[in-house]
This record gives sequence, structure tokens and C-alpha cells, in this order.
Amino acid sequence: MDEHFSLTTRIALPASEVFAWHERPGALGRLCPPWEHVEVVAATGGVQAGARVTVRNKMGPFWMEWRMEHRDYVAGRQFRDVQLSGPFARWEHLHLIEPDGPEACHLTDEIAYRLPLGGLGRLFGRGLARAKLNQLFAWRHATTKADLELAPATARAAPQTVLIAGASGLIGRALAPFLQTQGHRVMRLVRRPAQNADEIQWDPATGVLDSALLEGVDAMINLSGENVGAGRWTKKRREAIFRSRVDSTRTLVTAMQRMKRKPAVLVGASAVGFYGDRGAEILAEDSAIGQGFLSDVCLAWETNAEAARAVGVRTPVVRFGVVLSPAGGALAKLMPVFKAGVGGPVGTGDQWMSWISIDDVVGAIYHAMVDETCKGPMNGVAPAPVTNREFTAILGKVLHRPAVVPVPAVALRMVFGEMADGTLLASTRAVPKRLLAAGYRFRHPDLETALRHVLGRSSLKT
Repeated sequence: MDEHFSLTTRIALPASEVFAWHERPGALGRLCPPWEHVEVVAATGGVQAGARVTVRNKMGPFWMEWRMEHRDYVAGRQFRDVQLSGPFARWEHLHLIEPDGPEACHLTDEIAYRLPLGGLGRLFGRGLARAKLNQLFAWRHATTKADLELAPATARAAPQTVLIAGASGLIGRALAPFLQTQGHRVMRLVRRPAQNADEIQWDPATGVLDSALLEGVDAMINLSGENVGAGRWTKKRREAIFRSRVDSTRTLVTAMQRMKRKPAVLVGASAVGFYGDRGAEILAEDSAIGQGFLSDVCLAWETNAEAARAVGVRTPVVRFGVVLSPAGGALAKLMPVFKAGVGGPVGTGDQWMSWISIDDVVGAIYHAMVDETCKGPMNGVAPAPVTNREFTAILGKVLHRPAVVPVPAVALRMVFGEMADGTLLASTRAVPKRLLAAGYRFRHPDLETALRHVLGRSSLKT
């Protein structure tokens, strides 16, 4: 017996534009939620009839492979995914886009599926399957709608060739498919030998990057850098954190200086660690630099990026706060603890946290890339910073778990050393003054909305 699921969302754009979004490279990657472990193994032929896609999805400790074929393609209107092999006894998914006048349309996902194991599968898996579909498609529709209904300043950007350094990191993995679905070509810098025309090999540690291979690039985005929160800041680790940022930026700028036609913009990355531990002081982009290792790293990082201005390249630098995504970073580390019901405030819990959802990270970078008014440092944080105590309480609420078990500062210092004071216990209350002035519209301006979205805990709206 087949089960059925359907969800419809109105999008304020013509049906032709919404369908074109689904046909672009990156659409499948963009529609994979951050809490799922999904890998695209192979994809050929776009969404036209006969095209096939293979993905791997981690379910518990096991990897499950799905092979799908696209059928019933009607240009500008629909296509259907049919499971050839995978976890369901049957799966057919219709993507339908119907006009609602000349300037809007309805996006509908209709799924007919049959659970494995017959009656036993229906008895034990029906509710779980329905809940998973509700969670997945609520997130997909919200993401698709927001991606398509961008602010006017960015929604009509001309197609560009964008080079990303650090594309394999948490932010890069989300940014690349977003740029592709906006109609841009994405090229990646890689340390291994290039495997296709959209990859360029480099070695930032030694400054090796062939500038001739960069000709035709319109914009560069530098996200390279060792993970600051990966462990204790030993002398070797501090050197790796510093050098990875400075060397990558310097290598990019040097190669750029040799290009015949230089890119219009280099979007650099930095962090609110620039401001140091500042208590409850409200920090805008014109606030003074702080003290400590991270402040020194950020200053060197930004200074090397701004060297591109000398050759006429616009250089916005985004100072990121705590990036919220279950796919990596601080939130991914907190999830097991909070799901187990033993999460709680860190230290006193009074320290301020400047945070931003992964989708607003992507949005802020894109806005900085296409909006010519964006120059110099810009705080990549949500407009409503919270204390650590507020953060843990809201995370516990979203997960339906208590959040009352404190983590003493002394314990953190014993485990992480100086890194604990520089990151976990530091208080930074940054605000996005320049992003807001440039017209950026935050998708998730408050913490609970952001956490519900990235964790798939939003209400389903039909």
C-alpha cells in the first residue's frame, strides 16, 4: 500500500525562474539539509528524462545508497524522481511548478512511497517516515523560497565566475551550491592535483598559484584557515592557525597582482575574535581591536587581504561570529551533549555570543560580493547577540532537553588551555552595523528561529 505526502509553497517569482533554479548545478546539494549526512556520488544529465543521480545517506552507523532516475520532464513545469534502488520498496517524487499569474508560482512536492517489509514496515515505520518527510520538506521549501526571493540588491546579479579558496570547509560546502543555483560558475582551489576544469591546484604554504589559470575569474572568496577550535593552542597549533590564514591570503593577492584582468572583488574572511574579550560592550566595525592571540591573527588576516585594494580590487572582509550548523563547528560539538540532556551554561554563562546561521553566512558573503558599496570590515553576525546562558536555554528548548548542567571554567582551562579563554569563555557582543546599512536582510535575525531552521525543528506550513 502506497503512502502519500504533498507540500505546496507560493514563491513570488515567475514559474520559469523557479524551474531554472532547479535545473542549475548545485540545486541537489543546496537541497540537502545540514543535519543529514548526504553525499552526491554521481549526477548526470541534469533533471531531464533519463538523467540519473546516486546519493549516499548515513542512517545511524550505516550508509544507504539511493539510485534515482528522472522522468516525465516538462520544461518549465515538472520532473519526477523514481527510485531504481534504495531504502524504499517504491518511491516516486514529482516536482511541480505551476504559475500563479505572471510574477509568482506554486512549488509542489508530491511523493508516493511504499515502506519496506510490508505490513511490519508500515506498523513501525509509518510515523517515522512521515515525520522525516515533514522535517525535510519544511526545510527545503523555506530554503528554496528564501534563495529565490533575495533582496533586490542581490537577486539580479549578472552571472560571474567565482573562485573559492577553502571550499571544502563548513562555509564553503554551503556557499558553493548556493552560488551555482544563483547562476554563477564556481571554481575551487585545491591542494591535490586538479580533477576537472573547475579546479585549480595551489600550495598556499609555499605561495604556489599560477595566475594564468585565474584569468576570467570575476570574484574571489577566501575562506582558507585551520580550525581555531580543534584543540589546545600549542606552539605548533598557533603557528598553523596563523600561517594558514596569512599564507593563503598572501598567495591569492600575489597571484591577483599578476593577472591581466583582475577580479572585481576579493571577499576575505575574518572573525569577531578581532575584538577580543570585551564583556558587554557593543562592538561595531569601527570598534578598536582587542588583545590576545585571535586579535593578532585577525589583524594579520585582514591586513593581507586589504593589500588587494592597492591594485584596484574591492575588498570587503567579513568578521564571522559563531556559525550555527549541525554539519560542523560549535553547534555540531554541542549537539550530542544537549541531546543527552547534560548541556548547560559554560563558565558563568554571562559571556556574550555573537552568532549567525549558516544561511546568513552564505547570504552575507554573497551580499558583500555583489553589492559594490560593501568595502572593508563587516561583522558577519546576527543583529541579536545573546549571553551563553541564553544560548544554552534556547538550544535546550528547541531540542526539548534540559540545559542546566554547568561546565566550570576551570575544567575548560584544564582541557583546552589558552583556547578556552580565547574562544569558549571570551565575551564578544558584536552587531552587524555595516551589513544592515548595506541593505542585507537577515533570514534568521533571532536565535530560536535560526536554531529551529538549521536543526529541522521548524513548524511545517502548507
